[in-house]
Amino acid sequence: MAGPDDLVIGADQTLELDEGAMLGKPASREEAMSQLLRMSGRRHWLHSAAVALAGGERLWGETESVALTVRPLSDTFIAAYLDAEYESIHWSVGGYRIEGLGAQLFERIEGSHFAVLGLPLLPLLAFLRERGILQS
Repeated sequence: MAGPDDLVIGADQTLELDEGAMLGKPASREEAMSQLLRMSGRRHWLHSAAVALAGGERLWGETESVALTVRPLSDTFIAAYLDAEYESIHWSVGGYRIEGLGAQLFERIEGSHFAVLGLPLLPLLAFLRERGILQS
């Protein structure tokens, strides 16, 4: 439990396929297959956000968005990908991770690598330096 002077940092991520159409973490292998087929050959956006609080007050927040273009995927490729990665990716929005085999899903990624991983890290580090928590 955080004390009243402790800095608490929280982060999360959403995936937007079409304007306003959000994809979540797949609840099953079938849903992961469906999400990957839906994204095949298309562009989507990951929105990663972080917030810092102390004493119940918001001190800082940042959101970074990354555009990712999925290459056209065959059913066979997706099935093999899920055979290898499902246990690792079912916790991820969109049913993928760019680490390892997941890199093969994409033909283009525009934006921060850290934001793809789920955290606007560089802005967070700048905030922590400004507060004197990290050395400048």
